[in-house]
Parts: sequence; structure tokens; C-alpha cells
Amino acid sequence: MKNPKFVLLYVKDPAASAAFYTRLLGRPAVDSSDNFAMLPLTGEIMLGLWAMADVQPSSVIMGGGSEIGFPAESHAAVDACHREWSAQRLAIAQAPTQMDFGYTFVALDPDGHRLRVFHPNAG
Repeated sequence: MKNPKFVLLYVKDPAASAAFYTRLLGRPAVDSSDNFAMLPLTGEIMLGLWAMADVQPSSVIMGGGSEIGFPAESHAAVDACHREWSAQRLAIAQAPTQMDFGYTFVALDPDGHRLRVFHPNAG
């Protein structure tokens, strides 16, 4: 089986979402059109932002049904990212909290897609 290389999010406005993720990730879009934009998440995985109105087959699902995970090196790094993203006015769906898997918080992108920052428990 082939290795997945893309995460696709359905968005209202690919240009606006690309600008959001460019600011968030510090990486510019490497491809864009009226209904699509693509940015590198890592060296191997790309983030595609596809205009919801043009998705085929069509979908009615928007953000919130899945998450993009951002591992952090420590609890302090989770807190620092929370402060940074809060200062950038990202909507925060969950304040920093300890959960069974680790210390975490959840922010939302402009379309409601969940962005989870976490430091896993040792073990």
C-alpha cells in the first residue's frame, strides 16, 4: 500500500485558509488556485485546502469531525503555544488541561477544524 502524503480539509475560502495556515505554520502555500491551496505540514505530508463548494463527491461535513495534532516537547511548550495562539485570536475550544493521554489544548481554524497541541504522558 502507498504511504499517505496529503491531509485535505474542506474550507469556505481556500485563500483565506492558506493565509491562516501560512501564519500558523510559518510556511507559504506551494500551490494555489481559486478553489484549492496546498502547504507543507512536514517534509513529507502536505495540507490541502479545498473549497467546500467544489468537493466531489460533495460533502456536508465541515470542521470539528477530526483533528490535526501538533506534538509539543513539554507542558510548558503547550502553555506557550496556547498563549501565542490566543494572542493571535484563534478560537480556543479547550483550554490547557491534563487528559488521560497527556497535557493538551484545542484551537479552531476559521472553518472550525480542530488543532490539538499536546504533550504525551511519559510511559
